[in-house]
Amino acid sequence: MDKVQNYCDLDAWKRAHGLTVEIYRVTKKFPKTEIFGLIDQARRAASSVGANIAEGFGRYHFKDKNKFYYQARGSLFEVQNHLLLSKDLNFLSQAEFNAFFVDTENLARLINGLIRSMAVNGKNQNGS
Repeated sequence: MDKVQNYCDLDAWKRAHGLTVEIYRVTKKFPKTEIFGLIDQARRAASSVGANIAEGFGRYHFKDKNKFYYQARGSLFEVQNHLLLSKDLNFLSQAEFNAFFVDTENLARLINGLIRSMAVNGKNQNGS
C-alpha cells in the first residue's frame, strides 16, 4: 500500500466522496417540494462525512482526529436515515436503497478502522 500523504489517499474519504456524488445525483430526481427538506438534509449529511474525514486527517493530535472521525460516522448514519425515509416515501427504489445501504455499511467499517487506528496511535503517543 502506498503511503498516505493527504486525506484524498484515504479509502474512507474516497468512498465518502463517491457516496456524496451519488447522493447529489439521485436527489436530482426527488420532487422539487423537497429542495429545502430531504434533498438538502441528505446532501448536507453526505458531504459532512467526507468533510469530517478530511478535517480529522488535518488535525495533529489523535484526540482531535478521533473527534472528527466520530462525527463522520454520525453523519453517515444520518445519511442512512435519510435514505430510508427516501425509500419509504418512494423517492428511491428498494434496489437503490439496498445499494446505498451496502455502500454506507462498508464505509462505516472504514471509518471504524480510522477510529481504531487513532486508539492504537494514541496509546503509542502516550506511552501506555
